[in-house]
Amino acid sequence: MNIQLLDKKVTRQIVNIPINGIKLGGELVIPPKAKGIVIFAHGSGSSRLSPRNRYVAEVLQKKNIATLLVDLLSIHEESNYENRFDIDLLCERLSIITDWVSHNTSTYMLGIGYFGASTGAPAVMQTVLESQDSVKAIVSRGGRVDLTQELASRIHIPTLLIVGEKDYGVKNVNEAFFDKLSGEKSLDVITNATHLFEESGCLEMVAKDAAKWFSKYLTKK
Repeated sequence: MNIQLLDKKVTRQIVNIPINGIKLGGELVIPPKAKGIVIFAHGSGSSRLSPRNRYVAEVLQKKNIATLLVDLLSIHEESNYENRFDIDLLCERLSIITDWVSHNTSTYMLGIGYFGASTGAPAVMQTVLESQDSVKAIVSRGGRVDLTQELASRIHIPTLLIVGEKDYGVKNVNEAFFDKLSGEKSLDVITNATHLFEESGCLEMVAKDAAKWFSKYLTKK
């Protein structure tokens, strides 16, 4: 594990999490007085280096929220297109990573949140059913929640769904998923945004909304 000082108080740790004989790379950033930690589950074809998720992570860090950007698949596994949509596999990986965070000496004391993007979102929704006692909050960005639509009524954790106004198909399935959620919830539709939130100011709105949600619900254990 390599530890780098970002400033006088914030640390960045390049980690390798062992899972079933392989190691998944990740970047763990812990700001001072961290009030919680958010694990990012990226979408298909993306990685922990996703500029969109990294931007959101940086905004969270400025709000004293630790972040873990981590790959759910190895490079070899990622090359198999079917693995990217294997929600059971992604869920298994996310569960192991969550357990790692819960026992890591730098993070075990922090309340856990999930940020799921695209196909990472259904993995979050499925994983959280097994860990609703330890996960405090969920944010989904452009989530393909249609892949786990039947789970919505069983999720009781505070959940924020963020979708683009012009991401029509994904917007529709998020609205249907939102209606079935049984816990505290919110649906934020970002004006003029498409699936990747590339339009001016849209990703900034995603980060702002996510930071507000996590700041409200993530508390120290």
